[in-house]
Amino acid sequence: MAVPSPLRTLPGRLRRELFASPADTLITVALLGVVGGGLTALLRWALTRADWAVIRLNSTLFAVGRYPLEQQWRLWGLLALLCAAAGLSWGLLRSQPRPDRQGRLWPGPDRWACALIAVLALWTPWALELSAAIGGRWAALAALLLGLRWLAGRLGQALSPRQASLALRSLALLWPGLYLVGMVLISGGLGLAAVPSAEWGGLLLTLLQASFAILLCFPLGVMLALGRRSDLPLLRWGSVLYIEFIRGAPLITLLFLGQNILGFLLPGGLAPERVWRAAWVLTCFAAAYLAEAVRSGLAAVPRGQLEAARSLGLGPLQALQHVVLPQALRVALPVMVSQFISLLQDTTLLSLIGLLELLGTARAVMANPAFLGDYGEVYLTLAVLFWGCCTALGLGSRALEHRLDPRHTASVR
Repeated sequence: MAVPSPLRTLPGRLRRELFASPADTLITVALLGVVGGGLTALLRWALTRADWAVIRLNSTLFAVGRYPLEQQWRLWGLLALLCAAAGLSWGLLRSQPRPDRQGRLWPGPDRWACALIAVLALWTPWALELSAAIGGRWAALAALLLGLRWLAGRLGQALSPRQASLALRSLALLWPGLYLVGMVLISGGLGLAAVPSAEWGGLLLTLLQASFAILLCFPLGVMLALGRRSDLPLLRWGSVLYIEFIRGAPLITLLFLGQNILGFLLPGGLAPERVWRAAWVLTCFAAAYLAEAVRSGLAAVPRGQLEAARSLGLGPLQALQHVVLPQALRVALPVMVSQFISLLQDTTLLSLIGLLELLGTARAVMANPAFLGDYGEVYLTLAVLFWGCCTALGLGSRALEHRLDPRHTASVR
């Protein structure tokens, strides 16, 4: 039986990375002291001095804004669909692992993620003092997510490589279809009562604005990047002017222009509502930055790749679709995800134009005389929510990078 090297064990790695020399030891001890002192002070304040009643009493307002209470069953139904889709996707992806650079199976500790979801589902209702009915719903959603993850994982292991590939490709159609279903449930239609967008708010509006912009800015950014590299002068210079103008203007200025100018330029019946005006401005703004990220990826692809594809008989569009774009998007993926994270954070600017997204809702709550002075609790809660959303995007990006890495193409059964 092979004995593991001392440098590969956890104590050996810590000693090599943190205490390799007296200077490293001094820096490590100093940083641990600073970080430990800050965390201790934060926990002491959060557990003894902070008044979390402002969060408990306004949890629904932070989550969905002024969404009608009698129609909130739609949002619970949408959450159930999202948990089911996430469980199926998680299980299928875990059933087809890929090795990392050291030959180990990836992704990492799956059990820790399952345990964290279960703990959050049980701890959140208790911490916010929610009713037993709502706590039971959270527990049921967590059970649905973890149960379908386990079931999809078992089914995925029984599939042949071709069937598994087909199942993974079907995920690309599952989520856009679910997004359309979610929009119907939120806004109404198909027999459901209409809920005006003016009543959307909180985390619901933040995620809707960010997801709408992310979904639409990607194809628009790719087309702008291809247009900027086009041989047609009109298309090339049109793309250049659009990209440079949008990148040279502050987002808040574009948001104010979108809210005020569109109402004058378009007839009354064609002008979109204020929520959708902001969504389109965010989309157009992010597309300009995404186009530059994609253009950098296209520039990184050797020209010989295109020439080799053409020599094999592929047409220009086929070579672009099957050879050039996959490599360019793989290179540009980290920058694109960074742009998506920035876009999610930029939704906080919507509060300046009167939309009650997450930050706007927080300001409205803190303006209530009953909660004056509870700034630390509110802003810490917002920081945790945004951190969770941005971390989820970052982890998803890392997972996609590993699966798209050409060095890790061999599936491990």
